[in-house]
Amino acid sequence: MTPPVDPNNVLMTGENSFVRLSHDGGKTPSDRFSHWRVLWCPAGTGHALFAQGELTGGQVRIYGDNLAVTRWLQRTIEALLFPAFADASLPVVAAEFGRAGDPRSTVVETIASATDRMRLTWYDCIEPFVLTMPPGFNNRPLGVFSTFFPARGAEVELNGRFATGRPWPEMRGDRQGSSACLAWSETWVKPRA
Repeated sequence: MTPPVDPNNVLMTGENSFVRLSHDGGKTPSDRFSHWRVLWCPAGTGHALFAQGELTGGQVRIYGDNLAVTRWLQRTIEALLFPAFADASLPVVAAEFGRAGDPRSTVVETIASATDRMRLTWYDCIEPFVLTMPPGFNNRPLGVFSTFFPARGAEVELNGRFATGRPWPEMRGDRQGSSACLAWSETWVKPRA
């Protein structure tokens, strides 16, 4: 028997971990961070961080180490996920990216530019699961498959200031998730022409 192969074309593979914070259990988000580690896409490899909220004075800030990858993410995927992050007129601040830790304890992503230092931390992760959303699900033209490590706790620091909101629990199908997830082994696909 031939093993099944997903019928779609691969757009990107890598990671898209995120942190969304709130002061009222998710009714009103206070901060939103979308962290990308792109292992492969048509524009190359690289990292990007999209940020907006109390820590950024409500403004969108974008950091990246490969401008072509960041712009590709904006027009291809972030336009579907969060249109405010897809504004190509916004500058991309050059930054270096690093990671430490693992989901069994704590994971820290660091982003350092000439003027800013940001640290995103996920901890107290619960049981991981694989998110499966084929193209067409939720009326999205693209599909995504990703291993989610939902975190009960998350912290974001920008230049010594800390976001005061907290992540909240949210269901993904019948699995317990969180508004702060490590989303690893993530692959985005589009239907074959």
